[in-house]
Parts: sequence; structure tokens; C-alpha cells
Amino acid sequence: MELRRLLRGRVEWSRLEAVARDLCDRYDRAEVRVRFLDADNWLSTPMVVDDRWFVKVISRQNSIVHGLFTTGRNLGAFSSGTEGFFEHFETPIEMARHELEATQRMREVGLNAPEPIETFEVDGLGVVVLEYLPDFRTLDELDEETEVDLAPRLFEALRAMHEHDLLHGDLRAENVLILDDEIYFIDATNVREEGASDAKAYDVACALGALEPLIGAKRTVEAALTAYDPDELLTATRFLDFVNIRPDHDFDAALLKGEIEKHASSP
Repeated sequence: MELRRLLRGRVEWSRLEAVARDLCDRYDRAEVRVRFLDADNWLSTPMVVDDRWFVKVISRQNSIVHGLFTTGRNLGAFSSGTEGFFEHFETPIEMARHELEATQRMREVGLNAPEPIETFEVDGLGVVVLEYLPDFRTLDELDEETEVDLAPRLFEALRAMHEHDLLHGDLRAENVLILDDEIYFIDATNVREEGASDAKAYDVACALGALEPLIGAKRTVEAALTAYDPDELLTATRFLDFVNIRPDHDFDAALLKGEIEKHASSP
């Protein structure tokens, strides 16, 4: 428990107040209304400002934790028989800039993502400002019928991302938002371009792992086959065990592998 508290950390209130003052100056407001989100702040302190902007405040400690996570993920990639393809950010502002740029690139190729506003630095903190999406739900907060309906569209959107050489690197139910029956992606991480092929297979494995607990292995694989062929899914199975040991995934890897192998072996 103490280690978890240390890793999460807290940004001092005085520094958060400095961020709020900077937001007032930038957006010509006498004051702003800040609402902190009830979320694990491993990599940022997330907050909603004036019900208009989604703001992430990234500290040096968040950057260090990101480095620890990156090392662990690369070790997991090695255990799956490939070189590590995750990349670390050296500073909080680098983390903020990457999120803004990744969000912008997704929108440029026609994928749904919150509108990127800007990044800036305050007292050593990296700050990224995005459009706030009100009334969204995450993929795992929907009823099963809706999840089944959205599953093929999720894989089709992921395929579109990959066809434009974009990589997510952290695809899980919490990072897939549903608003007005549309899928939005958030929180893409940093992946080395030279590891793009393996990273795409890893993305697919993450999508399979996110959906299996919600709609079952059979329907998950059927949805994936609308966008990926059986051999591509077979490649993704190399990463299923690695994805499943992450604390934010919990699915039946054996059932997924069995369904995929069944399709891959059929004439």
C-alpha cells in the first residue's frame, strides 16, 4: 500500500493553484471552477475546468513512474519474443506534448478523439489541455448488447489507426470512450517506429483482452475478424499472456487463443 501511495504521489496544492492561475490568464477568466476526477493518478492529476476543458497535470514523479512502467512493458515484450517497443519521456512537458500530438494525429486521419487545445509548463509541471467530453461512458460501462454492437466498430477504428501508421500502445476499456454512440480514443502512449509491426499486434491483443470479459471470446474474435484476418490475430496471440498480467486487464487468454486458432486452421 505504501508503495502504491509513493508511486501515485500528489502534486502540492500550491502548484495546482499556480496551474489554475495560469489557466485564468490564458483563457481570460477572473477565476475557473476546477473539479478533480476520481481516478488513479499514476501518470497525471486529471481535472475538469469549467466543464469545458479536460486538463492533465504531469509531475516529475509521474514521469519517473512512466519510466518504470515503460521498462516493465518492454520486459513483457521481450518475454513475448520481440524487442521492446515502448519509449519513455524524459520530462513532464514531453509527456504532455506527446499526448496532444497523438490526439491531433488521430483526429487528422478521421478518428474520434477530444479536440487538442494546448500544452504548457508551470513550475516544472507539464500541462495538457483537451476538450472535455461531457456525459461519456467508457467501453466497460455499457450494456452487453451495446458492447456487442460496438465491438466490430472498435476493431475497424483500430485498423484505420494502424493503416495510417498510428499506434495506441495502451488500449483498454478505460481508454475507449463512448459519446452519442461514437467511439473516442484517449491516452495513447509512446511507441518506437521501428517496432511498429509488433506494436500493432500488441494493440490488437489489448483490444481482444478488453472485449473478452464483456462479450466473451467467441463474439470478440468474430468482431476482430471483420477488420483483421486470422493470421493477423494469430500474431497478436503472442502478446495475450503479457497483456493479461497487467493490472488493468483480466481476461481468459486461453479461450481467445482457442477461438483464434480455430479460425486460423479452418480452410
